Amino acid sequence: MEKIVLQVNGMSCGHCEKAVTNALLDLGVANATANSKSGQVSIEFDPTVITADAIKNEIAETGYEVV
Repeated sequence: MEKIVLQVNGMSCGHCEKAVTNALLDLGVANATANSKSGQVSIEFDPTVITADAIKNEIAETGYEVV
């Protein structure tokens, strides 16, 4: 398993956190935790199953900006 922490702009509430987390879990990551106060998303994933770029794209498609 690999773990990354991404800085994500645009999250402002619990609903935003849930939207990002659910999108990533549906994508196939092992674990995802979004924090709107820090603007960070912690993600644990298997790099043989999904790439970091795919994770970033999914966050962007959900409506948030990965910086």
